[in-house]
Amino acid sequence: MITAVSLNPSIDRTLTVEGFTAGGLNRILSRSDTPAGKGINVALTVSGLGLDAECVGFMYRDSAPLFEKRLMLNSTAYDFIWCDGAARTNIKVFDRAAGVVTELNESGRQIEEEKLADMVELVVRHAENSDFLVLSGSVPPGCPQDFYQTLIGAVDGLGCRCVLDADGERLKLGLEARPYMIKPNRSELEMMTGEKLSAIADVKRAALRCVDRGVQIVAVSLGDEGALITDGDDTLFAPRMNIEVKGTVGAGDAMVAGLTAGFMADSGLEEAFRMGVACASARCMTEGYKAVDRTIYKAFLDMVRIERI
Repeated sequence: MITAVSLNPSIDRTLTVEGFTAGGLNRILSRSDTPAGKGINVALTVSGLGLDAECVGFMYRDSAPLFEKRLMLNSTAYDFIWCDGAARTNIKVFDRAAGVVTELNESGRQIEEEKLADMVELVVRHAENSDFLVLSGSVPPGCPQDFYQTLIGAVDGLGCRCVLDADGERLKLGLEARPYMIKPNRSELEMMTGEKLSAIADVKRAALRCVDRGVQIVAVSLGDEGALITDGDDTLFAPRMNIEVKGTVGAGDAMVAGLTAGFMADSGLEEAFRMGVACASARCMTEGYKAVDRTIYKAFLDMVRIERI
């Protein structure tokens, strides 16, 4: 079982325009609202790959029907700490002419201290029956920056390996709890190390320093350049696949899902990396928020090119 934690779910509102003009009038061609959040995206993708997955986290009563419908349609189990009000809304303005997305994200609703204690208990209860615990995304106001570190510490000794996909202080502090795997992108790794990582060799050195601090696996998504992974002994690089990109929303979450699925199946570093890259690439080939196409994913497994560096 893979359990994904969603502390700050969102309604992702995508507005499509033709030629976005800052400070001017922009006419909306289409609008769609999708229940999302990084933890929810990971759980849905794992389910789409045919593995057992569940999502635990905070949920807001006014928005719950949208989230429950999406999770149930994908046969993804869930267990929530219930909160009043509605989930935050993240606005994504897609400029169809330029092929770029401008994001405007809300912070979310204030979380009471007693609900944080309830969340620790909920996560521990599910971790007892899970192979992997995925901690990803932002946290709501009122949730301390070291909360991921707290959760990793709370499940220590339960036999559940932790995967951390966060940024800023959440990543820095979470790293101190020595999760099994982290999955920063280049800018997140730069922020954590305080260094500019221009070349792949720079990324490798920064990733190896994270391994030296107790993380077993460091996977780094590099956007158009591809991705890198290391366990300290082997370092692998996968160049970006030559595909038609229909969207990048959720690609990082798909990589986390593919990597975690690979390690849960006791695959070696190279095979798990192949699964992560293939899953992320399949996500990029999928329009909007549709589930990752398993046929495309399986075809990409044989197309991923991996180099030892």
